[in-house]
Amino acid sequence: MAVSSTPAPADVALHAPVLEGGRVRLEPLGFAHAADLAVACEEDRTSYAFTWVPAAHEVEDYLRAQLDRAATGRLAPYAVIDRRTDRAVGATAYWDPRPWPDGTGLAAVEIGFTWLAASAQGSGINARAKLLLIDHAFTGFGVARVDLKTDARNQRSRAAIESIGGTFEGVLRRWSQSWAPGEHGKLRDSAIFSILAEEWPRHRARLIVRGI
Repeated sequence: MAVSSTPAPADVALHAPVLEGGRVRLEPLGFAHAADLAVACEEDRTSYAFTWVPAAHEVEDYLRAQLDRAATGRLAPYAVIDRRTDRAVGATAYWDPRPWPDGTGLAAVEIGFTWLAASAQGSGINARAKLLLIDHAFTGFGVARVDLKTDARNQRSRAAIESIGGTFEGVLRRWSQSWAPGEHGKLRDSAIFSILAEEWPRHRARLIVRGI
């Protein structure tokens, strides 16, 4: 997934404050997380059919690339920390900041670049991380909209997005780079979801009742 190297305007540049709640802590991604991520990414990789995840020997380059993108203000990458072990079990990010029509302030942001170790999948960590990210996007950044998208073929990811309140808006054909094995250089169809600011309190309350 390409990220523009053109710096974001200062008033919409993304940043990654520490976010913490319950079982999950989100820390700004850095080289201190390299060892944990090298272990996490080499667990069972069969669930990564539609998501690019670095191999252990690629983690240093992956971190360098993410930090270079972060320097533009267009990406704010996080390490996902399981607070039970205090180890990084994956990564996620804010990206694609979009200003209000007058060019000032952050109107919308996307959550993406997410992957988790196999042992963390299905544990509730992903939903808890998304709750932290979405909540901060609305209450901290003050956005009107949060975007989430995934390979249109990735039914597991689509179901996970819908479970946290994402509204399916359609499929954009040949929208972005495919990360599926054997599809290097090809484009994928992307399923687009969103959550609006006025919808979030209801979804947030439901997630908290569910124990997320």
